[in-house]
Amino acid sequence: MPPQRRRRPEPEAPAPGRRGRRPEKKKSRGKRVLLWTGGSMAFVVLVAGVGGYVYLKHLEGNVSTTDVGTAGSSSFKKDEAFNILIIGTDKRTGEGNEGYGDKGSAGHADTNILLHVAEDRSNATALSIPRDLIVDIPDCETTQEDGTKKVIPGTSGVRFNQSLGDFGRDAGCTMRTVAETTGIKPDHFMMADFNAVKTLTTAVDGVDVCVEHAVDDPKSHLKLPAGESKVEGEQALAFVRTRHAFGNEGDLDRIKVQQQFLGSLMRKMASGDTLTSPTKLVKLAEAATKALTVDSAIGKVGTLKDIALELKKVPTKNITFTTVPVIDNPAEKVKATVVVNEAKGPQVFDMIKNDISFTEVEQQKKKEKAAVAARLKGEKSEPGEVRVRVMNGGAPAGSAQQELAYLQTQAGVSKSENAGNAPADIAKTTLEYAPDQADQARALAEILGLTGAAMKPGESVTNSQGLPTMTLTLGKDFKGAGVKLDGSVKKPDLDTESTADQKLCAS
Repeated sequence: MPPQRRRRPEPEAPAPGRRGRRPEKKKSRGKRVLLWTGGSMAFVVLVAGVGGYVYLKHLEGNVSTTDVGTAGSSSFKKDEAFNILIIGTDKRTGEGNEGYGDKGSAGHADTNILLHVAEDRSNATALSIPRDLIVDIPDCETTQEDGTKKVIPGTSGVRFNQSLGDFGRDAGCTMRTVAETTGIKPDHFMMADFNAVKTLTTAVDGVDVCVEHAVDDPKSHLKLPAGESKVEGEQALAFVRTRHAFGNEGDLDRIKVQQQFLGSLMRKMASGDTLTSPTKLVKLAEAATKALTVDSAIGKVGTLKDIALELKKVPTKNITFTTVPVIDNPAEKVKATVVVNEAKGPQVFDMIKNDISFTEVEQQKKKEKAAVAARLKGEKSEPGEVRVRVMNGGAPAGSAQQELAYLQTQAGVSKSENAGNAPADIAKTTLEYAPDQADQARALAEILGLTGAAMKPGESVTNSQGLPTMTLTLGKDFKGAGVKLDGSVKKPDLDTESTADQKLCAS
């Protein structure tokens, strides 16, 4: 491992002491620019490096790592969806952090974003988790400095931010808490401190922000005129830290402002001005890696590069920022904490788990409805007039009976029955219907969210009563009783939702 260098080597110059390399080949390699977008999306999209293997190893030496054991994945795979937990900590220790956060803080999880990247890289969701969300922190195994393992007992009914720092909890404990709360297991984590915002925004020569009204906050020392401004360094940190300049001065409104800031930072990092400037790229690489702590599974420069290249594939218009749906904690008289909104939260978590895009839900829904309508002309029947038998063709055991119960008790399809197992397993759920059953097929397609491809014209069959009926065969794509099969899960109305390409003004 070469020693760390304070001066960036000239990209065009051959390394001293090396022999047998032709100048023209060295020149072409020196021109390669390695863009990482990993970092801490809070402080996100990341890192760029110029100059070959030695410099990349130098950058790798900047990155701190933590062993999170079974809390995360053992490796990163390019061909799979992945979840990265991004943590901003309030810890004062470390160069540049002395004047911020709570004095003596162990370093709590104050800013938290669960970044989900879809398997096909067409979209991503950045889910903010409020620090004041009441959760149950599970038992977690941590690795001590001497290499020994220690299990830290869990705690019930506490703020989410206590999942890091308290009692020696590490980022692996925060990852386990996310999995316990949302049902979504983070594969990896990236953590940054206060200094990251200052150094990253300075490296890209500032980030554009917008406020509806002039701001003069004596607590964060943020002063901005109404309209658009450029912030960097201390002013950028003040912008993302202030709670008293926006909304009702609470943490949820600060999260909205942070999401707008991150969208702007992502656009700036991906801009031509940044990507074509070797000077900016090197500054960005140094700033991001020095401010970054990751799990040991992705601590190698090659893995960070792979993550960056996968993130780079996602269009900014399809990167959605949203927040865990919450309500005020009903157990408190003075409202200081929040709990998950059980009417909306599970739907959001299921969309992420099932790799469903927040930006494309409505478009996909309209597309599939049009496909079904084109195939099935005319009117649709009332649910009580639909006759269908349900068969299991590859779904988990008991699925046919569960779907039947849903149809009869919740969807109003009373003329339905369980027809047992299909003759063979199929990959995709299908609905077979006769020509004179098109009106019934259209009604059932709407209830179950069947795609146009799922509709199979065929011959009439009879049910146990000798009456003509359709056949619904549940395939391996079946996700549970009542769950839409076309990927157009009903998206709940969310208080906060924006995309990375939107230019918004904080209010």
